Amino acid sequence: MKIEATSPEDYISKLPAERQVAVKKIREIINAHIPSGFEETLNYNMIGWVVPQSKYPSGYHCDPKLPLPFLNLASQKNYIALYHFGIYADEKLLKWFISEYKKEVGKNPDMGKSCIRFKNPEIIPYKLIAELTKKMTLEDWINAYEKVTKNSS
Repeated sequence: MKIEATSPEDYISKLPAERQVAVKKIREIINAHIPSGFEETLNYNMIGWVVPQSKYPSGYHCDPKLPLPFLNLASQKNYIALYHFGIYADEKLLKWFISEYKKEVGKNPDMGKSCIRFKNPEIIPYKLIAELTKKMTLEDWINAYEKVTKNSS
């Protein structure tokens, strides 16, 4: 589901009504809990939080002209997606998230690499998203990213 938008608010306004409330709430939670230094933006036709190039001039290895992505929030065809690159790069954080999700929701999360899929907006674990958002600082993310990208080169 590609949404052309000029701001996070514009993105949300273009969503189907049944998704707007959940995406808006997730965005508010992330903005309230994300550690300092990250910047909210639009990237890859999604709402995103990135490491600004003023703090990490190398940018994203896939396209160094772009800032280093950390979180993305999107409305896909069949679900709301939260992409948390930290859980892809940090196995300990991933294991914590899966364990806590199962405790809160009663089943394993529907995931793929960095993508957490929420197919039912009625059972989104908002408190857990808040906890996950604040678990990794800007410095933690840069270190994890460099460890993963340098090990794969």
